[in-house]
Amino acid sequence: MHIDVNSAFLSWQAAYELQKGSKQDLRDIPSVVGGSTDDRRGIVLAKSITAKSYGVVTGEPLWKSRQKCPDLVVVPPNYQLYKKCSKALGELLQRYIPNIQRFSIDEFFVDYTGMEKDYGNPVDMAYKIKDKVKEELGFTVNVGIGSNKLTAKMAGELKKPDMVHTLWPGEIKTKLWPLPVRELYMVGKQTEKKLKELNIYTIGELAVADDKLLKIKFKSYASLIRSYANGIESSKVQRDSKLPAKGIGNSSTIKFDVVDKETAYKILLSLTETVALRIRSGNYYCNLISVSLRTSELQTYSHQRKLFSPTNITNEIFDTVKELFDESWGGEKIRQFGVRACVVKADGYEQLSIFDVVDKEKQNNLDQIVDSIREKYGKTSIMRGVFADKVHKPLLGGTGDIEDADDYPSISSNL
Repeated sequence: MHIDVNSAFLSWQAAYELQKGSKQDLRDIPSVVGGSTDDRRGIVLAKSITAKSYGVVTGEPLWKSRQKCPDLVVVPPNYQLYKKCSKALGELLQRYIPNIQRFSIDEFFVDYTGMEKDYGNPVDMAYKIKDKVKEELGFTVNVGIGSNKLTAKMAGELKKPDMVHTLWPGEIKTKLWPLPVRELYMVGKQTEKKLKELNIYTIGELAVADDKLLKIKFKSYASLIRSYANGIESSKVQRDSKLPAKGIGNSSTIKFDVVDKETAYKILLSLTETVALRIRSGNYYCNLISVSLRTSELQTYSHQRKLFSPTNITNEIFDTVKELFDESWGGEKIRQFGVRACVVKADGYEQLSIFDVVDKEKQNNLDQIVDSIREKYGKTSIMRGVFADKVHKPLLGGTGDIEDADDYPSISSNL
C-alpha cells in the first residue's frame, strides 16, 4: 500500500488551525502555502482544490497566483508542524501494520503481505486506515494498493482526495495504460517531450514501445521507464532505520555564464562523480537526489527526487541528475551548480531489480575499478572521454565529511 496525504502542507495547516478554534477551513477557500507575498521569489508549495480551480499551480511564483486569484489566502510554511503531523501519521500506521517505510514527509509505503488472514483483505484495511486518519488526525489521505511499490503509488494518484484505489496486475492495461505518459513516476517534462518526439503519448504506448528505439533515445534510463509503464518494480518496503539520515553534496561556482545544456551536463557529471565516489567510499547508497542551480542574477532553483531503489552507481545517479536539471532549467545563465544525495548505509538497502541485475553488477564493478585506480594514482589518472578537452575538470568539488541531513528532504519556498 501507498499512503499519501492530500495537499499535505495545506491540509496539515488547516487541521491545526481548526483545532485552535478557527472558523474557516483553508481547504474550502482559495488558499495556498507559500513564501511571503512581498517577496517576488516566493512560490506555491501547496494549494487547495478551490485555488486549483482558478488555475493556481504548485511551484509557480505567488505573484502569478495572485493574478489568477486576487482573493487568494497565503499561509507561510510551518515545517515544524509538518514534521509533527508526519510523525503522527507514521505512528497511526504502525498501530495496524508493523512494516512501514517513510518515502517522503507526506508519503508512506506499507507491506501488507501475509496479513490478510488476521486483518482481512487489503481494500478493507485501506478504508479503515483512511477513515482513522481523517477521524483522529483531521486530514485526508489517498491509499493506493498494488502488488509492488510502483503500482501502489500510481494507484493512489488515480483520483483525489480521500480515496482508495487498486492497481493489480490485471488492471494495468485498463487503469494505467490510458493515462498520459507524463503521469508515470520518473517521467519528467523533458522525458515527456522526448517520448512525444517518438509519438509516445500514453503510458500504454510506452509499455509496448520498441526497446532498441528507446535505448537510442534514453540509454540506460529506457529500461527503467518501460518497466514502470508495465507495472514492473521489485524493491521491497524497507523499515525505517533508526540511523540518522546523512547527506553528501558538492557544488561548484563557474567562472563564466553557462548557457548551454552540453556544458551544464559536463559540470553536473563532474560533480556527480565526486558525490558518487564519496557515497561508495562510505559504504552508502543514496535514496534521494537533488540538483540546485544559481543564476548570474543570484536566483536559486532546486529540484529533488526520491528513488524507489537506493543506488551508488555513478551512471544511475547521473541519469536522475540530468532529468532534474532538465526539469529545473529554463534557459537562464547559470553560475553555480550543486548535486546532493541523502544516503543510507548499504547493509540491507541494495535492491537489484531482477530485470537488470547483470547490468547493475557490471556498472558497479566498473565504478569500483575506477575508484581504486583514482585512489592509487590520483583522481585525474583515469577520466571519461567528455573531459579529454581539459576545459572541464573531472571530480569537481571537495571531499569533505559527510553531513547530518535533516529528518526530511529540505524544502524551500524560494526560487
